[in-house]
Amino acid sequence: MSKKLHHNGSIRLKHYDYSRNGFYFITICAKNRENYFCEINKGKIKYTELGKTAIKCWAEIPKHFPFVASDEFVIMPDHVHGIIFINKTDGVGVRNDDFVGVRNDGFVGPRNDGFVGACHGMRLQGNVFSKPKHGSLWTIINHFKGSVTRYANQNKISFAWQPRYYEHIVRNENELNRIRRYIRNNPIVWHR
Repeated sequence: MSKKLHHNGSIRLKHYDYSRNGFYFITICAKNRENYFCEINKGKIKYTELGKTAIKCWAEIPKHFPFVASDEFVIMPDHVHGIIFINKTDGVGVRNDDFVGVRNDGFVGPRNDGFVGACHGMRLQGNVFSKPKHGSLWTIINHFKGSVTRYANQNKISFAWQPRYYEHIVRNENELNRIRRYIRNNPIVWHR
């Protein structure tokens, strides 16, 4: 599948609904990749107060968005990796037709087999896209980023996020397990 860039440089899928059910692998970086959240020494993490707040805010995403489950995540010195599972229901059960993809064994993932990913959160010129959809990945991630930023501002911590974040739609169970291992092992291989 070819990914065409919108005229603003976005690799966001032009007609994809980012509020659809499915697993999304997210990476969010601190501005200039500054080490705000923790120190890692030989795989051991020592979190700053801002890092502890980022953990708390990520863990609380499902409280603010009850249709979201937080899967594997890690707060690194200068970035956050996490898997978010959007799972909207109609009050009776999961609406399989809304899933990005569903197999008979219950795994949820996108319906195509090609790489699907995007970079979001950029400033747009004019009304390129409609308003962010309630419950979309964009609103979930911006709520998380805003919560961490509010804590930093209230506690006079000089901090900023990069304006964009990166996401990848998880295609299948093998990929989901590979991404989970990558997230778990991230602190072990950290060498900066």
